[in-house]
Amino acid sequence: MFREYYVKDFTPNQNIPAIEKREFGFASFEGWMLRHKTFSNTDELASFLRDSVPLHAYVSGAYYEDPEAEMEKKGWLGADLIFEIDADHIPTPCNKIHDEWTCNKCGFSGKGIVPEKCPACDGEKFDDHTWICEVCLASAKLETIKLLDMLTRDFGFHEKEMRTFFSGHRGYHIHVESETVKTLDSIARKEIVDYVSGLGLETALHGLDENDLRNLSVNDSSWRGRIAKGMHGFILNAGPDDYKNIGLERSSATSITKLMTSNKDGILNSLSGSRPWRTIKGIGPETWKRIIEHSAKQQTANVDTVVTTDIHRLIRLTGSLHGKTGLRKVEFPAAAIDSFDPFKSAIAFKAGTTTVFVSNAPEFRLGDETFGPYQNQKVDLPTAAAVLLICKKRAEVAQ
Repeated sequence: MFREYYVKDFTPNQNIPAIEKREFGFASFEGWMLRHKTFSNTDELASFLRDSVPLHAYVSGAYYEDPEAEMEKKGWLGADLIFEIDADHIPTPCNKIHDEWTCNKCGFSGKGIVPEKCPACDGEKFDDHTWICEVCLASAKLETIKLLDMLTRDFGFHEKEMRTFFSGHRGYHIHVESETVKTLDSIARKEIVDYVSGLGLETALHGLDENDLRNLSVNDSSWRGRIAKGMHGFILNAGPDDYKNIGLERSSATSITKLMTSNKDGILNSLSGSRPWRTIKGIGPETWKRIIEHSAKQQTANVDTVVTTDIHRLIRLTGSLHGKTGLRKVEFPAAAIDSFDPFKSAIAFKAGTTTVFVSNAPEFRLGDETFGPYQNQKVDLPTAAAVLLICKKRAEVAQ
């Protein structure tokens, strides 16, 4: 099916600026990796994909004098600024339901996000089995929306300089293709990551003193305005459990909720800049401090630091199939992200059915259809659904 896609459906005229200066890499179905490939144009690339049929296809964000040379001899010319937002790094309620991992060293296993080290033996290599669901991708989309807003409002990038993609698996990519960032080194890119992720953020340095909130407004620039927006959203919707979750005692949380509710309109109007701030008796500096800190954390964008700071990084090729799902990496307008549906737009196989034996699969949606759950059963599925289960190692083609 992968071969059929690259022969019949892959579009060779993908937008790859300066393609001849980029390195390409490919992972095979047999498990080996090919790097340091280069192509003069997209027709050559499409021909290679048809002939080789990779499990994964990648292209460098970097530009080189000689992309085919060994890394230290390539002659680095610059690189796009690339961000990856992946549900693998975002805690969600569904992680502990459908994601599992096993330590390769001692066999200890668990559910949820893969730890940095095994709790049993301190091993650092794991065999993980993840799944993609509506909740996972909704969380990744939210982080992407926050990041896009930061890149345009805080950094001043024009929408024409940014490209937005669904990765084909559990997240999104943003490529900033601008001469402004092209020659930034890893340290400079780490500074950008620190900003969007709020690392080392000192709210007091942004004029946010819990003892004096005068003039704080959602219309303020930079992190000051972002925290104000976070506070506005939190106070608008928070109940006793929400105040308890930010560190208040249950009794205090209940009383604070009542005070916030009775003064809500005034507080929200103050945050909106339409009226001056007023002191609210019973809501002290410690409560405001916790609300400010929580609001700042909620406004951060959860990105993969390594992807952005690695100036030699290979990133998944647009239009290629993801070997863990059989879905495509697809580009879409950033303005359309709210309505973008990866379970529709990324489907590569639109016709045919396949009989598979499914060992274990939760309920999932592709297109307008919902499938599963399945447990040790033979089932006829649309090709896209069958390929997804096979790629996720949840099924095999029935004999």
